[in-house]
Amino acid sequence: MEKRSFINVILQNTRKPEGFFGRLILRGMNTGHAPLARWGMSHLDWQPDWNVLDIGCGGGANLAQILKRCPSGKAYGVDLSPESVKFARKKNKKHLNTRCFVEQGNASQLPYPDKMFHAVSAFETVYFWEDLHSSFTEISRVLKEGGFFLICCEISDPSNDMWSSRIQGMVIHPAGELKETLARCDFSGITIYKGKKEELCIVAQKQTDKKQKEE
Repeated sequence: MEKRSFINVILQNTRKPEGFFGRLILRGMNTGHAPLARWGMSHLDWQPDWNVLDIGCGGGANLAQILKRCPSGKAYGVDLSPESVKFARKKNKKHLNTRCFVEQGNASQLPYPDKMFHAVSAFETVYFWEDLHSSFTEISRVLKEGGFFLICCEISDPSNDMWSSRIQGMVIHPAGELKETLARCDFSGITIYKGKKEELCIVAQKQTDKKQKEE
């Protein structure tokens, strides 16, 4: 029982990595989540000059991939955990503050101006967002007209509580719930992709401004 409790303490670092165990989790995420990230990214037609924001950037591995896919663009990362920010900056130190920028923040209050990004990604992180509607609305704000929002999760079945029962604050959102919330937050062209198990990828596009449509 004590051993299980100790493991559960370590697992809390998947939500907000801190200290030694947080760094261990971040290293594991960079490696363990790589196949999921490649699969998710394959559903988006990346452009060389895009500016992209990765929310919940964790250990920074996905930022490195974004930099490769957008060689003349920029990658921005934001994470609630100061430990993650440090780790992601170190991972991408070659391009830090020139093409890669990482800072602390959360999905519901993004520290960026309106219409700054061509795409926003969220890998293995929407589980921990307290208010999906507020966060999706904020993401719509920082996206350019016609910009893309990419969501990628390893778990999408709420009845599978193997991890959510052990990680505090973790909520599994089914594809239908995510799609409905996106539609209420000015997203359209919502496409759902499912993997061999529970893997879920959703690509949504910010609706073009009505005034531009009329013109």
